[in-house]
Amino acid sequence: MARIPIALQLYSVRHECEKDLPRVIEAVAEMGYEGVEFAGYYGYSAKDLRRLLDDCGLQVAGAHVPLDSLLGDAFERTIEFHQALGNRFLIVPWMPEDRRADRQGWLQCARLFDELAEKVKPYGMRVGYHNHDFEFKPLDGELPWDIFFGSTREDVVMQLDTGNALQGGGQPTAFLEKYPGRAVTVHLKEYSAADENALIGEGDVPWAEVFRLCERVGGTQWYIVEQEKYPYEPLECARRCLEALKAMGK
Repeated sequence: MARIPIALQLYSVRHECEKDLPRVIEAVAEMGYEGVEFAGYYGYSAKDLRRLLDDCGLQVAGAHVPLDSLLGDAFERTIEFHQALGNRFLIVPWMPEDRRADRQGWLQCARLFDELAEKVKPYGMRVGYHNHDFEFKPLDGELPWDIFFGSTREDVVMQLDTGNALQGGGQPTAFLEKYPGRAVTVHLKEYSAADENALIGEGDVPWAEVFRLCERVGGTQWYIVEQEKYPYEPLECARRCLEALKAMGK
């Protein structure tokens, strides 16, 4: 299959973005990243963000959006913003606790995401969900990840975060196999039982198998680097993660 491009989740360098977003965008492009995923907009309009990206030759790999921004009156404003930004992937990064207290809550979330997937489809967009660690801890005898993705339609994006899954006791490769074609965007995050500051390639994630599954069965369109622990300055961590991926042939 065609090579999968690599983006940076800007949450990785959020404090730098708060200080000088244009400089960060330029630096990310200079490192060799091909896109970014947003997790906040730092006071910029969608039009201005699009201009910043275009000037640096970067694409939009997605955005993390609160669930509430897809509900009620906020829905139209969210769609309008992301149309102007040129973003196709609306990924919810966190499920409110009151919606995930039990199995029934997760099933209700699945039905809601099915409805949202249908609602955004006419705009050429997709909705998805990103994991932390709690989705891989049994709830009422089943993993929340399985309750949710076993009950949602296939076009709900399964944004698997490799490091968060391992931290919760889940093996990311098992879920890439179990839900083929659904890992449209994947967060590449290291996990190490011995070093919480490990960068990509320095921990326990079975990278070769993750890449094989993403490229053969996952339907993956974007690899997205995310680093939340910093042995170096955040931008330097982002650079080192990309260099490690390049060394692996990515």
